[in-house]
Amino acid sequence: MKIVRFLLLGLLSWSVATQAIAQSLGVGSTATEDYFRRAQLQSKVDTTVSFTIRPLYPSFFESQHIKSDTSLGKYNWAGVSEYTKSGRIIVAPLPITIQTRFNSHHPYGWNDGPMIPAKGFQTMLSFGAFAQLGPLTIQLKPEIVTAENTYFETFNKNQYDVLFARYYDIYNNIDLPVRFGSNSYAQAFWGQSSIRLNFKAWSFGLSTENLWWGPGIRNSLLMSNSAPGFPHLTLNTSGPLKTSIGSFEGQLIAGRLSNSNFAPLEPDHSFFGTNLYVPKPNNWRYLSGIIITWQPKWVPGLFLGYDQSAQIYGKSLSGIKSYLPIFSSVKSTTAPDNQINTQDQLSSMFARWIWLQEHAEIYFEYGHYNNFDDLYQSMLRPNNSRAYTFGLRKLLPFKNLPDQNIMLGLEVTQLGSTSATSVTQGLEWYVSRGIRQGYTNFGQMLGAGIGPGGNLQSLDISWVKGLKRLGLQIERYVHDDDFYYYAFYDSKNYSQHWVDLSFGLTGEWNYKDFIFNAKIQGIQSNDYQWAVTQNGDDITFSHQLHQFNLQLQAGFTYRF
Repeated sequence: MKIVRFLLLGLLSWSVATQAIAQSLGVGSTATEDYFRRAQLQSKVDTTVSFTIRPLYPSFFESQHIKSDTSLGKYNWAGVSEYTKSGRIIVAPLPITIQTRFNSHHPYGWNDGPMIPAKGFQTMLSFGAFAQLGPLTIQLKPEIVTAENTYFETFNKNQYDVLFARYYDIYNNIDLPVRFGSNSYAQAFWGQSSIRLNFKAWSFGLSTENLWWGPGIRNSLLMSNSAPGFPHLTLNTSGPLKTSIGSFEGQLIAGRLSNSNFAPLEPDHSFFGTNLYVPKPNNWRYLSGIIITWQPKWVPGLFLGYDQSAQIYGKSLSGIKSYLPIFSSVKSTTAPDNQINTQDQLSSMFARWIWLQEHAEIYFEYGHYNNFDDLYQSMLRPNNSRAYTFGLRKLLPFKNLPDQNIMLGLEVTQLGSTSATSVTQGLEWYVSRGIRQGYTNFGQMLGAGIGPGGNLQSLDISWVKGLKRLGLQIERYVHDDDFYYYAFYDSKNYSQHWVDLSFGLTGEWNYKDFIFNAKIQGIQSNDYQWAVTQNGDDITFSHQLHQFNLQLQAGFTYRF
């Protein structure tokens, strides 16, 4: 932690030339966000920008670091073409976005902000405006979600009652409902809104924007956009801070998380006449976090980073150790139940290395969740409470068409435990006996969208030209393998891993003032909900339960 404090002090001691801050580029912005990450591999974007702390703040990069490119036309990063100026006040409308999704059999998908896991048709609408008065900026961009949320089987009814009991052993300790109630769903959020004071390369304010920390594309261990954004105070850099040893970026947050108030399963389940669901405490949760990245000047294109977050119930806040993540601590797992941790902590180290001559990048993130070992023990047992993501990307240019490329992307995320003891004790990533909502907000993951015990391998092959992209995506997703080993450890059948094999066709296309996107994806769920069909007492490989789900997505963004 001394290293983190040293780097933080170093950040606070440096600044760059005064720079106006415009609206942010929201995490997950259709086509645009990933376009700029690809453009960096082609030397069109400053190579000191890490792309590991998002949202991004476009005005800083536009005026200093983005080379001329006709792909955006008249629009800036955030999709705005013109500002209206009245005296000292600058005003601009923000793009209107509509996203729709349809799942034919059961929920699938993540990194979708306020959208929920649901069967049937679902829509998200986002719109807003931006205003600036001197160093003060106000961005109002709410999000509205509606979903049919039609019935589907949330845990196979043919499972033994004891398996339901084991299910609740885990999911009573994380706010991750499979279905958000039994009725249609409608909810409005503040979305990608903020109010900020900006000075040079620093920005301080109150925000409800989604955050993404780390280099991952499909998953991030600590912060992603798989859940709605949460209200938080933020002190962050708006661009790289140049120093004599390289450039730095960073963010410090303090926020409030919300509960979903839904049970794990719908309908609920009982065991020997007792309701298995134990309601979560109706207490608000305080979340603090810090991230720092460093781009050493001696190794161009290399980014090294560290991030950490901690959550605690509001009623337990006491002293600086509760409020700041760099001072947080957790107790040993051997503590008795009446001394269960009142604070959860996640941390990770990550790196991203871009190779400009190869138009490629490689990245990884390695994290720990409530790791109770000291530094020495952590080095001896690096697999204790660990998770990781690694990936690579490469652009293959067409010989006679320099503005067109084939993009190859591979990413692997592993949250499943390597410890039998952890599995039998129910100690999964994001699951907590002390903070019984786990690492969630409004019933969805703050970190990797694949959830506790999940493992994912993803391959993406696309044709890209500016904002345009046409491609295919192949994925293998293993659902909560830790729960599988916990629940079925005494089963004679070891084929019940719930594994989704999916194949999708994706597209993004800009035309005049619009950016369109679409996706069609087929998901074959093997041993859906860890279930097999039964023929009397015979449970064999030949009676595995498979389900097919068709997912359709479509949407557009209109830029004024």
